Amino acid sequence: MSDRNSPHANPDAAVKDPDDWVTGDEPWTAAQESYLQTLSREAGTEPPEELTKAEAARRIEELQERTGRGQ
Repeated sequence: MSDRNSPHANPDAAVKDPDDWVTGDEPWTAAQESYLQTLSREAGTEPPEELTKAEAARRIEELQERTGRGQ
């Protein structure tokens, strides 16, 4: 049985651009901040000071590509 909450439940579902998020201008979440700190360390860059949710999502994508974690 498939888990409806799995990120792979509907592989054809469109991923919404962070610029289109209703809450994109809110402060980043604690999970985003923590993950960005980890990714920044792995990429050898300074972690960001403070971002919006949308900015954090874009930075996470960028650092995942640099570190190979996004594959």
